[in-house]
Amino acid sequence: RLSIHIKIKMTGKKSISVSILLMVLVMLVTPFFARQIDDITCPEALLALLPCLPFLQGIGPPTPPNNCCIGLNNLNQRANTTQIRKDVCNCLKPAALRFKVNPDKSKQLPKLCNIVLSVPFDPSVDCNTVQ
Repeated sequence: RLSIHIKIKMTGKKSISVSILLMVLVMLVTPFFARQIDDITCPEALLALLPCLPFLQGIGPPTPPNNCCIGLNNLNQRANTTQIRKDVCNCLKPAALRFKVNPDKSKQLPKLCNIVLSVPFDPSVDCNTVQ
């Protein structure tokens, strides 16, 4: 039997990052886990946007980090059909609500990452209108 114990003592921004990571990990064991989005699972879509979360919540830096834009671009490229984009939208919409994504920040994200986004990460989007 292998047992690993990790003791983390952090303050400030590091503890916020750990909290965000733990929220996402908790989310991965929710019913989203079983949901497949064609070739993209919902957890994969969420993990691609994990580095964006502090920016999207308005608790991080005023611009998204580079790894956020890379993940966003990769997800955007994989969402290459209307059905996949709708499915990704239906995954991200409840996550945006759950993680209290700031709609203004989600609208800024594509421009700040220099990406024409095919799938919005906005709690108010109607996923049926995604093309």
